[in-house]
Formats: sequence, structure tokens, C-alpha cells
Amino acid sequence: MVGNPRLRTVEKHRPPYPLNQFPRGFAVSLGREVVYLLSSRGAARLEGSDWEEIFARIIGAQWKPSNVGLDDVVLGQTAWGAKTVKNRHPATASKVRLISGRNSPVYSFGDREISECDPDDLGGKVLSIWNERVAGIRKLYQHVRTVVLIKADDLLELAAFELETVLHPVEGYRWAWNKQNNLEGFRKATDEHVFTWQPHGSQFTMIEDVPKNRLAIRIRKPPVLDREAVLASIRFDESWVEVIS
Repeated sequence: MVGNPRLRTVEKHRPPYPLNQFPRGFAVSLGREVVYLLSSRGAARLEGSDWEEIFARIIGAQWKPSNVGLDDVVLGQTAWGAKTVKNRHPATASKVRLISGRNSPVYSFGDREISECDPDDLGGKVLSIWNERVAGIRKLYQHVRTVVLIKADDLLELAAFELETVLHPVEGYRWAWNKQNNLEGFRKATDEHVFTWQPHGSQFTMIEDVPKNRLAIRIRKPPVLDREAVLASIRFDESWVEVIS
């Protein structure tokens, strides 16, 4: 029996580390970044762009915010889309809902009356928009991942994990409207609810399992930096401010 051949192009561009096996020191670096953020802001606020920048800095990658949202962070031939989600207990979360863009059949296919469309036909179009975006990014990078940060409201407990960013075969899913008039996609093989699409705003959400080998950390709440002390430490004076008009 003939085995699978080795391909030089695939072996040439390996990812910087195996999927969901963050580099050594990643956990401490993540905690350090969040401690600084809490201390300097004085508020438990960490937005998606913060996570993109933090993740890129920790792994030594380039942060390049993307309109597509699939290649916000790039290192060699590996690209990441970065997502944040809230959960009361990040360390024990088993599923997350990831907002994955606005998929509009009206814009992409010229559809008009969404309410009169067959749900399977409409859902197939919504999913094909996602697939087209992923295919476009995969033409540019050998490896495409999604890195997710699950955060508690106070940011003192966090979990992080990665997923391969993949195409989903349209024929593998069925679609139905729910009581809130949102379209839900179910995997035919298991009847598991995996997608939700909202007609108003065209928001597309993917429901993902949190892998058992996710990273979870807990950090101690830091003191808030004193604003006047910081300004004094950098010797701020009024000459730094120029009134233009």
C-alpha cells in the first residue's frame, strides 16, 4: 500500500508551536499584562483590540488589526483571529459563543425578503460567506487559528485556548428559525446547535467547545496607580500641552 507522500511546502512552514500548546512563560506573561492593564486603567476593561495586542506581544508576533477579523495577529505563515468572551467562571467554561462577523445575504447575494427564504437555503448562504472569508485568508497563510480569551467580569480569572479556523461544509448542517426569529444551524450528524444568525444586523455566532487542555489562570487584584504620582514620575508640566485653537 502506498503511504502519504511528504510535501516540502507543508513542512517548510510549520506553526510556531502546536495548536493550544502556548509557549513557555505564556501564562505568567498573560497575567502580567492583565495586572498592568488593571493597575493603569483602574477598571476591569479588556476589549477585543486589547487582547489582539496583548497576544501578539506575548508570542512576539505582529499585531495588524483586520477588517475580516481572521488575521489580526501574524507570525510567519501563521495567522490568528482573536476573540474575547465573558463568563462568570472561565476556568470551568465548557462552551463559548464567538461573534464571527456580519454575514449579510442581502449584501452578498442580493436577497430581499429574508423572512420568505427557505431556512436551509438562507443558512447555506450565511455559512458560505464565512467559508469564503476563511478560504481567502488560507490563500495567504499556511496556518489559520482563532485564539480565545474567556474573561471574568473582574478579569481576575481567565482562560485561553486556540481553535483551527476552518471551512464548514454547507451540506453538513440544517437550519431553523427559533422563537426570537433568529436562524439557528444544527450539525446533521449530531443535531447539535452550532450556529446562530440574527437577521437584524446580520450577526453570525459560532458555538465552540472549550478544549480540556485550555490554559486557565487566576491573578491577584493589583493596586491602582495613582494618577498624580505617575504624572510626577514622568515630570509632566504644562509646557507639554500646546493649545492649537
